[in-house]
Amino acid sequence: MWKTILRRFLVMIPQLFILSLIVFIMAKQMPGDPFTGLITPETDANRIAELREEAGLNDPIVVQYYNWISGVVQGDLGKSYTYKRSVSSIIGERAYNTFLLSLLSAILVYLIAIPLGVLAGRYQNSFLDKSIVLYSFLSYAIPTFVLSLIFLFLFGYQFEWFPTSGTVDVSLEPGTMDYYWSKFYHILLPSITFALLGTTSIIQYLRTEIIDASGQDYVKTARSKGIPMRKVYSRHIFRNSLLPIAAFFGFTITGLLGGSIFIETVFGYPGMGQLFVQSIQSRDYSVITALVMLFGFLTLLGSLLSDIIMSIVDPRIRID
Repeated sequence: MWKTILRRFLVMIPQLFILSLIVFIMAKQMPGDPFTGLITPETDANRIAELREEAGLNDPIVVQYYNWISGVVQGDLGKSYTYKRSVSSIIGERAYNTFLLSLLSAILVYLIAIPLGVLAGRYQNSFLDKSIVLYSFLSYAIPTFVLSLIFLFLFGYQFEWFPTSGTVDVSLEPGTMDYYWSKFYHILLPSITFALLGTTSIIQYLRTEIIDASGQDYVKTARSKGIPMRKVYSRHIFRNSLLPIAAFFGFTITGLLGGSIFIETVFGYPGMGQLFVQSIQSRDYSVITALVMLFGFLTLLGSLLSDIIMSIVDPRIRID
């Protein structure tokens, strides 16, 4: 298994290399550059030209790519043209906020999805089952930004139950209980929105697995021995039905740093998703390329983690 994991990591190297080429070329094809927004009728054109020369934007694209990828390999993601700071420090700050938001969202997803999936599968074709299936279809059909805007308008502006932007009340002293409660309070509404939209696949998979498992021979054997149906579900059906859910767990873990572009943008939450949108608007190539590379790496890592988790949960499965 360890040899397989090492081999998968080695395979990720050419995949990331190809991704870096695509990301770099597409970033260069964007109209304008980081200094385009600085141009006004009063701007000295010579100064803009000097800035572009200093940033290496006039070099051949091959030279620009080599300089960039060399820095990435050494852990230097470059300097942000917008924030005038290293890209690593900017992403590090935003990654912490995104991690907190996504962690709470992931917890809420499983707290909502697993009970609903179990109930829908156990009481198939009942009113409860049909209601849960309707909910899962609605959560799948509603665009993220639409539900985010609805919740923000209702619970943020109309009822004023939750804050409408930021991560914490700036008037509070860091380290106090009020400070930590404020951080939790700020991420609660975005997390609930995130979670309600992320339960569909888990509910559907779990419901289907429970329905299929209910007709298996081992269930019939257990019932013929007089074992109560409640114990059959808890000890046999439910445990076996959770195996496909384990496949999602790797992507859930790596997704904790991916964030949600729409959620963070609509709720004004300063995470990596919002940073990505802002970087595109300001044509901050250094941040854009670094974030896309990070998202790509997390996707590949999530696939590997899912395979590893599945092989641990079910010894019959061995990753190739």
